[in-house]
This record gives sequence, C-alpha cells and structure tokens, in this order.
Amino acid sequence: MTETVAFTAEARQRAGKGTARQTRRAGRIPAVIYGNKLPPLMISLEVVAFERLIHRPGFFTHLFDITVDGATHRVLPRDIQFDPVSDRALHADFLRVAADATITVTVPVEFTNQDKCPGLKRGGTLNIVAHSLQVHCRADAIPEHLVIDVSTCDIGDSIHAAALVLPAGVSLVHTDLEATIVTLVAPSGMKAGDEEAGAEAAKS
Repeated sequence: MTETVAFTAEARQRAGKGTARQTRRAGRIPAVIYGNKLPPLMISLEVVAFERLIHRPGFFTHLFDITVDGATHRVLPRDIQFDPVSDRALHADFLRVAADATITVTVPVEFTNQDKCPGLKRGGTLNIVAHSLQVHCRADAIPEHLVIDVSTCDIGDSIHAAALVLPAGVSLVHTDLEATIVTLVAPSGMKAGDEEAGAEAAKS
C-alpha cells in the first residue's frame, strides 16, 4: 500500500485564467480539489515543495492529505498541466476520496529478479509492452507497484497479465489475462541457432 503524503496549501478566492495567472506571478501553483459531492475548493501550492513531490516515483498513486485553513482533505492527484517550454507545473487537479471508496488508478509494473534472469545473462533485453496498468482498488489500499518475476525467463519468452502478483482487493481494469506485459528479445545480431545453442549451454 502506498504512503499518504501530507502538505499544506492556501485557499484561493476565485477561479478563472486571470486569477490563475496572478497566482503564478505570486510564485505559487493554482490547483483545485473536487469530487465526493462537495463544492470545488480553489487552492494554491508552494512551487518548490510541490515540484519536488511531482518528481517522486509513483506521484499519481499516492494519497495526499492537503491542509487548507486548518481543514485536511484526503485527495488523489488526477492531472497536472505543464508549460510546454519550461516544463514547469501550471495547474494541478486533485480528487477527494473516502478511505473506503473504490477507485481506478494507474500503477507502475516492477520487474524483479533481473539479476537471476537467464535471458538477460545471455545478452537479451526486456521489451516492456506495459510499463503501467490500470487497476480497481480501495483508495486506502493503492499498491506501490505490480510485480512481475523474470527469474525464469529466457530469450524468446513472453510474460502475460496472468503472471501478475495482485494484492488482495486489487483487480485489473482490463481483464485480458493473455495480454503481453513483457517479452525477452535476443540481442542484435543473434541468430535462431545461436539462441538454441545458448539455451542448451545454460542448461548444462
């Protein structure tokens, strides 16, 4: 389960492009908290602290406790708009969530035991088809990542969604268990005969 990150924000009185520009000129990032059948709450975020959070792994799979004027709102990041030139954050959207709410979230896939993988030892490469997958889960039980074990994979092998280790209460949004997650491809220049000879040598 992912950790919940706490930080503070300031309330904004008005919405609109003009107010957003004024907020940025003041050195802060405009944002909004919405959802859970409550009115939207306009807020602003401190630039340096928030951009540090953005670049942490798994930003969109972490819950945040945002405190505004003494009230704490538990939220999930839903969108960030970036400046196309500077790549600075321009605006952020957060969705209010109840602890027992079931949500859809995109979770990264982690490939474990690469140091034990026969195909990688022979010079093969992981061709990752799905770096992340959408799952259904409770808001208070978002997994940090989904796990694929590649310790037995050789060149030419493929691993499908059925091999995923899903935590209790987590299910895939798309339930095609034959969907390919990763394949192990031969290094450039290796021929089919070389693959077979290498496989036999690895077994002996």
